[in-house]
Amino acid sequence: MAEDTVNSVVGERVSKSELAYDWLRRKIQRREYGPGYRLVLAEIAAELKMSVVPVREAIRRLEAERLVTFERNVGARVAMVDENEYLHSMQTLGVIEGIATSLSAPALTEADLDRARAINDRMVTLLDSFDAHTFTTLNQQFHSQLFECCPNPQILELVRQGWTRLSGLRDSTFTFVPGRARASVEEHKHILSLIADKADPLEIELAARNHRWATMQAFLDKRTEEIP
Repeated sequence: MAEDTVNSVVGERVSKSELAYDWLRRKIQRREYGPGYRLVLAEIAAELKMSVVPVREAIRRLEAERLVTFERNVGARVAMVDENEYLHSMQTLGVIEGIATSLSAPALTEADLDRARAINDRMVTLLDSFDAHTFTTLNQQFHSQLFECCPNPQILELVRQGWTRLSGLRDSTFTFVPGRARASVEEHKHILSLIADKADPLEIELAARNHRWATMQAFLDKRTEEIP
């Protein structure tokens, strides 16, 4: 009986911790909790109607993902936006996502590729009446179709962390460089073609990497134009 109770409590704690994590991450991603926002455990726990324990666990998880920082005598805050951090994250994600996509390619079925094509087609329909947030959501879904079959769990976890980190730094790069969207969907078609044709793994890896880095370069070029 005691063991059943412990298991029940542990299960409840995990569930509430996951709930708090998802809730806080959405708040950060939507900029409801902007950079520098102080995360007060008691207030969050009260709003979620739970104890501070699962909230603390959720904040520690967000801290590990570098979406939250902790300072002595200050507490937890939403991480500040750092342009260099964004660029470094994009560079890193380009490398690991390229490898993950290449390793996934042999396991992708025609049905998987059809789903990715359908998502890309939806992205094309947004080009004329552009919605950067929706476009970015679909963009992540597209790439997930191509890397989630990666047989290396460590690489896969790094890719997921990279996407989470980017979402915390910027809601959408396409907000700043909307013109990049049209080239992006064309590059998606190229990557899909390489996978469907069973191209050399290195060619697939480089196509996926260069696709990510092209978005990064578009952002850099835009920033250069803005500097007087």
